[in-house]
Amino acid sequence: MNLEGRRQSRNVEDRRGQSSMRGIKLGGGAIVVALILMLLGVNPMPLLEQLGTQETAEQAEGGSGFTQEEEELATFAKIILAGTEDVWTAQFAKYGYEYQAPKMVLYTGATSSGCGAANSSIGPFYCSADQTVYIDLSFFTSMKSSIGADGDLAYAYVIAHEVGHHVQYLLGTLGEAHKLMNRSSQKEANEISVRLELQADYYAGVWANNDDRMYDSIDDNDIRNALDCASKIGDDYLQKKANGYVVSDSFTHGTARQRNAWLKKGIAYGDIEHGDSFTPAYSEL
Repeated sequence: MNLEGRRQSRNVEDRRGQSSMRGIKLGGGAIVVALILMLLGVNPMPLLEQLGTQETAEQAEGGSGFTQEEEELATFAKIILAGTEDVWTAQFAKYGYEYQAPKMVLYTGATSSGCGAANSSIGPFYCSADQTVYIDLSFFTSMKSSIGADGDLAYAYVIAHEVGHHVQYLLGTLGEAHKLMNRSSQKEANEISVRLELQADYYAGVWANNDDRMYDSIDDNDIRNALDCASKIGDDYLQKKANGYVVSDSFTHGTARQRNAWLKKGIAYGDIEHGDSFTPAYSEL
């Protein structure tokens, strides 16, 4: 992708390297000391806060402690989020709406969210309770090493997909779908989940289409990488890779074919109107 000279979003909270406890950066020794103090009936928080402040000061003096690749991925994520802000602000304005941008939290390993504990093992996700996208940037390197999905637009698609859930939240789609899922059977709830995920894929494509129009940011190779990524995170592809077989009733995100098709459709149309994944019969998605 061509991202040269692009602005970075200010709606980003960087928690990388922090403990999930009050955002204090703690080493193993500090945690052991805290446990000992708790066993002795002493409140450890004043000491932990002091240690956290000291460590933060040491990091400021000695550098961030992150590799060049990690810093580049953080900058990349902030630029992509800024691009989604530009695109969806313009898209909402077409219909007389005001777009309210989500926040993004970058974290390492685990953190807290408005939807409960966040762990890198579950991958990037959107929490409607605090309107925030959560992502451990190591997910991108895992994508490359575990399933061979690589490239700027492939990574950007992951972020744009989660922002797509925020668009669903703002339009009321996400809330209505969750209400319906709560009173449905497990099989039916899974099918509704698939519809939500495919629409988020479509919205990611809408972002890609319009980001390219605004900034001339994408070429054909970028699109191939993103579509390849969409196929490789399909439920059937991942299940077969992990287990050697597929259980279709357990799908929650859509098949490789479906995810590829809905992302491709969003890139082709670049508008909200063609993204209805709820009206077609489930077998026709």
